[in-house]
Amino acid sequence: MKGRSARERTASVRQRGPGSASVRRCTTPPCAGTDPAPSHTGGLDTVARATQDAHMPQDGSSASGPADVAVTGRGQIAVVIGLGGNPTSRAAFGPNAAEMGTVVKANINRPGKLTVVSDVAAYEAKANPDGGEVDSNPSSILRVGNRYVVADAGGNDLVSVGKKSSSTLAVFPDRIVTTPPDSGLPPQIPMEAVPTAVAIGPDGAFYVSELTGFPFPKGASTIWRVVPGRAPTAYATGLTNVTDLTWAGGKLYAVQLANDGLLAAQGLPMGSLVQVSTTGAHRVVATDLPAPYGVAVHGGSAYVTTCAVCAGGGAVLRVSLR
Repeated sequence: MKGRSARERTASVRQRGPGSASVRRCTTPPCAGTDPAPSHTGGLDTVARATQDAHMPQDGSSASGPADVAVTGRGQIAVVIGLGGNPTSRAAFGPNAAEMGTVVKANINRPGKLTVVSDVAAYEAKANPDGGEVDSNPSSILRVGNRYVVADAGGNDLVSVGKKSSSTLAVFPDRIVTTPPDSGLPPQIPMEAVPTAVAIGPDGAFYVSELTGFPFPKGASTIWRVVPGRAPTAYATGLTNVTDLTWAGGKLYAVQLANDGLLAAQGLPMGSLVQVSTTGAHRVVATDLPAPYGVAVHGGSAYVTTCAVCAGGGAVLRVSLR
């Protein structure tokens, strides 16, 4: 969920991962299915039903599907669909997986039909901006002019995509980190950035959060500032496993999925919503949130999605910012 357009007075929530109804239709992994018929429950409507959801285990714990939505006006939305691998892997999931790793558009007044705008995963395979293993998992989207800016968690980059062309805006570097004791790994290994979300700041620059890769250490997440044509610079550090961010009233808010790092979580990770500081003194707005993931801000309140890895247990919480 992203706070892209508070003026819409609407929170757009994407459903993915464990508990997705399509998992019940997809019983022989690996496979891909489509979401069920449109529904209305508790003020939420399903506005596009053809988005893909693929998984390996039958419990849906590795499901991948719609990752973010951008409201583009006049009933139009753009949805970025995750993948989590090489685009050649889509063939293993069958024909329903063709839209995974892409940006699609739909009309909320005419639900059911999706049109592919750009194949982000195919661009990763062609350009491979970070020079590592070909891996695409689009996770966040912004509409900028007649193009879309996408954070690719698998590709460790920020890309600009359109109907006819794609280009790289930034590549986020690996860092050398110490491995956990008794892990059986070398004392130090490279840790990937894993960018999770992108927002436009009041200065017009892009701000990109990162989850980080294994071992997901506490305090190792950076929020990057990206100006096209320049190398990304660290805007804020000392955060942990950040999954989303948004600007409101000149302040930057971020969601931490696991306060102490994912490896330290005993069962369901407990995270927080923080107001980001460039000095590292981040102000905790709300904590002890069960597996929080997305955030939007409107009217003095933050709306945070929680229980991101709970089958059927996801919720949206309202948190006062006043």
